[in-house]
Amino acid sequence: MPRPNKLQSGRADVRLAVVSPFVDRRHGTERALAELLERLARDHHCEVHLYAQRVADLAVSPPQRLPANGSIVWHRIPAISGPQLVQFLFWCFLNSVIRTWDRFVRGLRFDAVLSPGINCLDADVILVHVVFHRLDELRKESAPGGLRGIHRRLYYRMMCAFERWVYVNPRVRLAGVSRHTASQLLRYFARDDAAVTPHGVDSNTFCPMACTRRRAGARHRWRFIESEIVLLLIGNDWRNKGLTALLEAAALCGDLPLRLLVVGDEDVAPFAGLESRLGLSHRVTFAPPCRDVLDFFAAADVYVAPSLEDSFNLPVLEAMACGLPVIVSACAGISDWIHDGLDGILLRDPKDAAELAANLRNLLRNPDAMRRLGEAAVRTASDFTWERHAAVVHALLVTQCAQRR
Repeated sequence: MPRPNKLQSGRADVRLAVVSPFVDRRHGTERALAELLERLARDHHCEVHLYAQRVADLAVSPPQRLPANGSIVWHRIPAISGPQLVQFLFWCFLNSVIRTWDRFVRGLRFDAVLSPGINCLDADVILVHVVFHRLDELRKESAPGGLRGIHRRLYYRMMCAFERWVYVNPRVRLAGVSRHTASQLLRYFARDDAAVTPHGVDSNTFCPMACTRRRAGARHRWRFIESEIVLLLIGNDWRNKGLTALLEAAALCGDLPLRLLVVGDEDVAPFAGLESRLGLSHRVTFAPPCRDVLDFFAAADVYVAPSLEDSFNLPVLEAMACGLPVIVSACAGISDWIHDGLDGILLRDPKDAAELAANLRNLLRNPDAMRRLGEAAVRTASDFTWERHAAVVHALLVTQCAQRR
């Protein structure tokens, strides 16, 4: 007997399979997914089944329990150790096998499969947060050597092949996290129908008052004194995030009391030599991601993001909500919504350390301009909510489900 149609008029009720290697609130894309899933389940009454290898910082139920209203069921996928390329192939294969088992053996039928990026070949809706065709172009411009470089080349080529296979399929609904990403989907895959679904920010958590309240404690924990100016950068793939240009710009501003707080899972070793040559060894603090990301913003004075490529850059939006002045690459998707000189500063060439250094000097010599920039940033960030993001994604899911029936 077929399962009753849940997409009744006036109801927002979808049985949804979500496929993602992991979900937590320590990383940008995964934090965005956690915020989305909470709202799809709670506000839109979706029955969410999350297929993931690990989950943290998100309330989930085991698959043995009948899903309650607003709950998220976690179907745990085993993981293996090894190079990222091998892990990814194993992940794609196994999550597909387990979902097929659930369908034919357990009778678990889904209205749609949602994936942040490419995690399977049968997704109905994909939230595109990175375009590997573009990253591969950047890799060719400054490819790292050794085994790390070989692995990255092979991994990017594999992901480009998946993109060519999946993104050209008109039956797959694509949603870019910015107009920047949507334009890349048009450029590389001739997809002119991609929706734009920018991320949101929780303004109750990320706000100037919270940062002010926690500033003294945060700076003490990171051993920053009040007279120092702390520049913050958060993200993985530091080469792409523009860490090289940031270090060089900090060296050009050697007469200023700058400190750098760099947060991410990356290996510090590739940047240790540059840091030493530039005389910044005692000025840079590297830190791993943590759930309490607000601690980083509370310790900082300026958020700097000279990304070579970024589909959105959620930490920039969170920094703006906290009232920090931001210096952002024009190659980041969030730049679509930033007004240069009003609520942020845009870098024309993120590789140009001299341009970044000049912007830092101009900003830091004018405290009133820093304050006005931060206040305007808060107003701009207030337009981005997770509720709006979830509503747009839910509408895409309902439309996709209706087309499949």
